[in-house]
Amino acid sequence: MNIKEIYKLAIEKGIENDFRSKKEINEYLRLKKEEYDDLPRDEKGYFDKEKLTNPYSDSRIHFDSEKKDIKRIFAGIDVTPGSIYIAEELHGDLIINHHPVGLALSGLDDVMNYQIDQMEQIGIPVNIAEKLIHKRISEVARGVNPANHYETVDAAKLMKISLMNVHTPADNLSAQFVMKKIEKAKPRYIKDIMKTLMEIPEYQEASRQGSGPMLFSGSKNNRCGKVAVSEFTGGTDGSKEIYQAMANAGVGTIISMHQGEEYRKAAEAAHINVIVAGHISSDSLGMNLFLDELEKRGMKIIPFGGLIRISRAKNK
Repeated sequence: MNIKEIYKLAIEKGIENDFRSKKEINEYLRLKKEEYDDLPRDEKGYFDKEKLTNPYSDSRIHFDSEKKDIKRIFAGIDVTPGSIYIAEELHGDLIINHHPVGLALSGLDDVMNYQIDQMEQIGIPVNIAEKLIHKRISEVARGVNPANHYETVDAAKLMKISLMNVHTPADNLSAQFVMKKIEKAKPRYIKDIMKTLMEIPEYQEASRQGSGPMLFSGSKNNRCGKVAVSEFTGGTDGSKEIYQAMANAGVGTIISMHQGEEYRKAAEAAHINVIVAGHISSDSLGMNLFLDELEKRGMKIIPFGGLIRISRAKNK
């Protein structure tokens, strides 16, 4: 496989595991085309045309060395210019990073519209979800604006090693995996959710590293109520003002990748239990599920950049 084929597979897996229907995803892409068509001619050249076919603006190819047969893939959660040098020195064919860099980082805010659909699915009126999420989207857009987006991309170009990142598609895989496992377990108490999460190897290893699943709000003996795996995918943190609306929709427990203190306090004020599964471990879970697809196709995966590599390919 070449990088374009790997990238196409990542997007396909993201769509297969998206919480939206294919009809909803196609509607999102249709609106992007409409947005592009309505632009004045002199502004069309600045539009990111990748958004016309890829519903995940935070995932893309950053540099293609045009290697036709990729065999050695260095995969990480956070790749730096120094990591690029390591991969090149160790004869890597491709680097797959999880977190966005380059144009994918500047497009992080756009993918957050996905959260509106997720909130509607758990019972929050769409007008409330839109107002709160759109406010947060504008905050994120301002936050990523001053970042040095292309530092790592430039390093990959200088070293002539292919670079891509897979963010929301991998997060979709992680979210669906955890949600299905929790649904199958039918937990009654918070301690039951914690026990179920600890059956996942990525969380076991994270616990050994001192960053395993943690209860941020509530008690282990609290009853779960309605459980939402709601803070796993959709770009980055949503609105901390959404928790009361979630409680009103009947949500009793949230399983999150990570959560800041202000968010924890807001969830606690809404009487919602919060379990933080773990950031890097949850990212690793999603990446691993995608990387397994490449491993099954004969590619060697070399983990670095914080990735907790657990292969399930041999068990399939």
